Amino acid sequence: MNEQNKVIKNTLEELLSKMGFDSTVEIDDSSEEEQDGIICNILTKDDSNFLIGQYGVNLQAVQHIARLLVRKRTAEKTKFIIDVNSYRKQKNESIVELAKEAAQQAVAEKRAVVMKPMSNYERRIVHLELSKDERITTESIGEGEGRKIVVKPADSI
Repeated sequence: MNEQNKVIKNTLEELLSKMGFDSTVEIDDSSEEEQDGIICNILTKDDSNFLIGQYGVNLQAVQHIARLLVRKRTAEKTKFIIDVNSYRKQKNESIVELAKEAAQQAVAEKRAVVMKPMSNYERRIVHLELSKDERITTESIGEGEGRKIVVKPADSI
């Protein structure tokens, strides 16, 4: 494990301990090639619901605080994502599945399909996944928490 990953791991474990959570942090070194950076998976037995929060809002807040703390402790700009018991990984997989279903429906029915409102992070996953499919185009519409993605057949533009 490189020095940067050690700083992230130690900072996260210290933060979680001070918050009263009994947990350990795993760093996935293989994920450094991804554009989101390093994946830090927090392993906890009973506290995962509190750490994740409704729709992942607590997880986002912990990630924001952890990034601020890590930036103060290292000169390098470090990108990392925090996950709890692989919650985010499973959620991302389900978002990709929903995106593919919306694309199939848009192509089959030759019409635009509007997905449910999503966070910036979730919309980004959908746009990246569906950008691989030349049969469709995507765009975000709406404002704030009501922002959602419209999936359209490419030939309907």
